[in-house]
Amino acid sequence: MNTKIALSSSHISTNEINFVRDAFAKNQVTTSGDNIIGFEKNLEDYLGQDKKVACLSSGTAAIHLALVQLGVGLNDEVICQTFTFCGSANPIIYQGALPVFVDSDPDTWNICPIHLEEAIKDRLANGKKPKAIIIVHLYGMPCKAGQLIEVANKYQIPIVEDAAESFGSSYKGRKCGTFGTYSIISFNGNKIITTSGGGALVCNTKEDKNQTIFYATQARDRAPHYEHSKIGYNYRMSNISAGIGRGQMQVLDKHINLRRNVNEFYTKIFKSIKGVEIQKEPSKDYYSNFWLSCILIHEDAPFTKAQFQDAMHANNIETRPLWKPMHMQKVFKGFLYFGDQLSQTLFEKGICLPSGSNISLEDLNRIKTVIKSIC
Repeated sequence: MNTKIALSSSHISTNEINFVRDAFAKNQVTTSGDNIIGFEKNLEDYLGQDKKVACLSSGTAAIHLALVQLGVGLNDEVICQTFTFCGSANPIIYQGALPVFVDSDPDTWNICPIHLEEAIKDRLANGKKPKAIIIVHLYGMPCKAGQLIEVANKYQIPIVEDAAESFGSSYKGRKCGTFGTYSIISFNGNKIITTSGGGALVCNTKEDKNQTIFYATQARDRAPHYEHSKIGYNYRMSNISAGIGRGQMQVLDKHINLRRNVNEFYTKIFKSIKGVEIQKEPSKDYYSNFWLSCILIHEDAPFTKAQFQDAMHANNIETRPLWKPMHMQKVFKGFLYFGDQLSQTLFEKGICLPSGSNISLEDLNRIKTVIKSIC
């Protein structure tokens, strides 16, 4: 049996262990220490825009704390991109709020500015002004940030920017993760860089960062004893995980280039195959890290989606359908949705391909052989 070619596995260098060893040597095996301070500084320097970063236990935790600090509460409405992972939407429910799902645009597959404004107008007409808008840069592809910010500003609704999959991507030269009132990054094991599990909330001020850390460490007030005036959470990243992150930051640009090379490999393969469309950057304004390379298999392709996946599976090559839209999920049945079902079409036709920065030339040739065999 061939060894498995994973969709996107962790890619560790030789640097991470040195930071982890340092944490052990200093007995900083907790949620504070040199690594977490250093990692946050690395992230702030990389993102620019004078942003402040608080490292947390996950990207989902970061979205949750963004909603907490925006005052989202019981029966409030929060607009959310429907074509995304559940971690974008679940924190809305954590707060007792109601998600309003909005469909994708065909250029980026991310939240559509036209449908977004349609949703806002509808909710205002019904006396419900949304408390926040959650936008996502899916699969590393930047959303139409300029148009979305224009709509949000028009109606004075704050944006929570989910850049979990797009660390290192940029729109018009500005890094994803810097467009929101709050923005989030993920360092899950399958992301561009990893801390084995973790995330970060990107804030506009030092005060917001400090408030985030306050909520992430059980909201303990200043007192000689344990005093609490607000509900807090156990969401702070560990100093050990942050050490892995510091090492990963040293290879971030290399990992992005490697994934972009994998995407170019697929682009060349599918260029001559009728009916197969690979996701691409709409213009030079968009720079994707191509966290995952994705294709749509149309009716005139020489194989069906099922045939493609079966052939890959038979050769121990992992693929995955595109995200099933949130408004189609049982857990979100009955919530409002605005759009034209483009996200449903993407789900029905789309496949994610192995895209890791550690895929070997041998792996790529194996994938190419399978693709050619089913054409």
